[in-house]
Amino acid sequence: MEVICKLFGRVRQAWYAATRRQEKVGFQTDAILQEVRRIRRDIPGMGTHKLHHEMQVFLTRHRIKLGRDRLHALLKENGMLAKRKAQKVTTTQSNHTHFKYPNKVKNVIPSRANELWVSDLTYISVGPTYAYLYIIMDAFSRKIVGWSFEKTMHAQGALRSLNMALLARKDISQSLIHHSDRGVQYCSWAYVQRLRQVNATISMTESGDPNENSMAERVLQSLKEDCKLSRTFTSFAAATEGIERAIMAYNTVRPHASLNYLTPHQMHQRKRKVKLRWYPYKKVRYGNVQYEGLLR
Repeated sequence: MEVICKLFGRVRQAWYAATRRQEKVGFQTDAILQEVRRIRRDIPGMGTHKLHHEMQVFLTRHRIKLGRDRLHALLKENGMLAKRKAQKVTTTQSNHTHFKYPNKVKNVIPSRANELWVSDLTYISVGPTYAYLYIIMDAFSRKIVGWSFEKTMHAQGALRSLNMALLARKDISQSLIHHSDRGVQYCSWAYVQRLRQVNATISMTESGDPNENSMAERVLQSLKEDCKLSRTFTSFAAATEGIERAIMAYNTVRPHASLNYLTPHQMHQRKRKVKLRWYPYKKVRYGNVQYEGLLR
């Protein structure tokens, strides 16, 4: 060892110090990747921004200095970056004879839970075919308050998700707006009648622009990408179990940048809105209201 150190013009102490630094970096890297795997047990597709935020307590406890860019590089080096999958199946069938309601949320920014609900559906791959997930999300808290998983796109599935949301609604005396696309499920007589029974204001998209129902579109995208519902399930029962876990994780584990990194469940318990954090690099439109940032 002494001969090698002389050959490179270094003393043994410097070589040992460099070795210890390399070992420390190696241990820290292993610990960081292990913590990422632990967090992703509930949210498999959680991206770098939210991972870095969720790891702050861990990093402080272990005295590890790690920036967001370095975390991104580590994930890339180890093949752990979240992968995105494009959607393929169209689920909105708006070419029907049912009455279509106007968009009444163009200038509405909710200030409490259960003031504005947004709804939509998406497909889930089950073996060689598809089944369909209906969701209702509270626009104030981003919490999924109702859902149903069905083998068909009939209105009964949308109605079941609505009944679940209404059952969990506490203060029925407060006003409620229900917003959806113009799909036949949401314009059906049974669905509209149920909304009228609870005196809900009915609102629908008008132009066919997905931005008019962007919050519902975004939550479905998060469930598919972050919670890995884009994969193919072996059976309907397995898909139902996976969806239930994913929605639970989305509501109680996954932090939202637009909610100042609160979870939807935490936000749903609040009586007034906290100061939101918007990223300046992207514009997202909800109705005709322009928001700076990312609706996540």
